[in-house]
Amino acid sequence: MLDDRLKAETGASEAVVLAGGLGTRLRASVPDLPKPLAPVAGRPFLEYLLVKLKSEGVRRVILSVGYRHEAIVDHFGSAWNGLDLVYAVEESPLGTGGALALALEKAQREHVLAMNGDTLVDADFRALCARRAAAGAPFAMLVREIEDSGRFGVCQVEDGRLTGFAPGLPGEPGWINAGVYCLASDFLSRMALKIPCSFEADILPAALDRHTLVVEPTRAPFIDIGVPESYAHAQNFIPEMARRYS
Repeated sequence: MLDDRLKAETGASEAVVLAGGLGTRLRASVPDLPKPLAPVAGRPFLEYLLVKLKSEGVRRVILSVGYRHEAIVDHFGSAWNGLDLVYAVEESPLGTGGALALALEKAQREHVLAMNGDTLVDADFRALCARRAAAGAPFAMLVREIEDSGRFGVCQVEDGRLTGFAPGLPGEPGWINAGVYCLASDFLSRMALKIPCSFEADILPAALDRHTLVVEPTRAPFIDIGVPESYAHAQNFIPEMARRYS
């Protein structure tokens, strides 16, 4: 267990949110909005993410945006709820890897949080950053145990280290990527990137051969709104979760 002092000393005050995807799977449920603005109990989903980040000590957020980004900028502006907001705009699709690389060019801190813009997990992000610092690693990933890994790829973990990836199996438990990372802000600049690229499918497997990548396990409440079924479930699930940190 990581002590509170280490978590306080190593927590991230800056974060990147990957919010530029096309959201094609959700288009039938939210036809006229970018996915981060998809309403959940009357509020844009991205608001819940930003509230969570603020509760974890983050003060500056770089929003990686693309599809219909003007709507996101119009809604949030350059500051929201005590957070400074900066935008990294994809002029053409870069993939999650290219989008993260573009956003990290605007980072001001040595290490940052990064998270997917369509997932929410009520975990301790300070513990994630402390895990990275304690291991002296450039990268740490939050992994979440689920009972049915059929919709996801699973993370292979050994002694707190990420060692590989495998397909999930319907009805089988597994540790999945929870979509939250703590990483050195120059992590991607150390790698030769072919843009567009996927952070999950291209960059992470390649990084396993070069770096020690560590994980922070959690069983905290988690939801992904990327498909209509989970988006419908989110309408009640997320407001209940958010009460714990709002």
